[in-house]
Amino acid sequence: MNTPTRISTLALRHVIPHPLAIDQWAEVRPLIDGRDVLAEIHPGGVSSCSRREWFGPAEGWPLSALEDPRRVELSNNDCYTGCCGGIFVTIHRRGDRVVWSSWQNTNDIRVPVPADVHFDAAQYDAELARAVADTGWEEPVDTVARLVTQELVHSGWFERWDCVVDQVEPRREEPDGVEVYFRRRGEASPHGPGFSFDLPLTSDVPAEEQARRFIARITADDPRKTAEPL
Repeated sequence: MNTPTRISTLALRHVIPHPLAIDQWAEVRPLIDGRDVLAEIHPGGVSSCSRREWFGPAEGWPLSALEDPRRVELSNNDCYTGCCGGIFVTIHRRGDRVVWSSWQNTNDIRVPVPADVHFDAAQYDAELARAVADTGWEEPVDTVARLVTQELVHSGWFERWDCVVDQVEPRREEPDGVEVYFRRRGEASPHGPGFSFDLPLTSDVPAEEQARRFIARITADDPRKTAEPL
């Protein structure tokens, strides 16, 4: 007699990083049946699925389950995993199930990794969508960074000036704020010469209003003239 496959439940939890962490966007940590599995097999690691990756269409979200299997980095040591290791899993949609398989712990191969985990696809997709819509965990800097990012993604403002946005970064170390980095289209490297806007936050103005002011500042004129060169 075959034993029925156990169906697990996925939950996603946002965690605010340390002010000196390399990635200042919030971590999105997966909980499987209520357990923070990354904390169990990679203590001290940080989730590689930061909030910065959850903009845009659903198929581009870090944990989206597609018909073609994908190897996904789940955690790192606040460093490049090729150097310091981390946790990896293969995510695959199989009909009405989502399967996490082929777990790897390159941080410490002595630590056992989970067996294959099966999720109900409908519950899994709903949890990803819920987490993307959830803003209740945000601090003001997170709200401003999200709203500025969404506006830059949808407006096409930088494309109008033949530029591309490299990244939007929340800054949690005092004084907190948001930084926008961009460059001219066609530059050989995203790390080459470019421009930036430094958008400091204040405690006496609602985050939504500060985001509106920052967006108005960025879109008031040719950004190549009003931003700071790097």
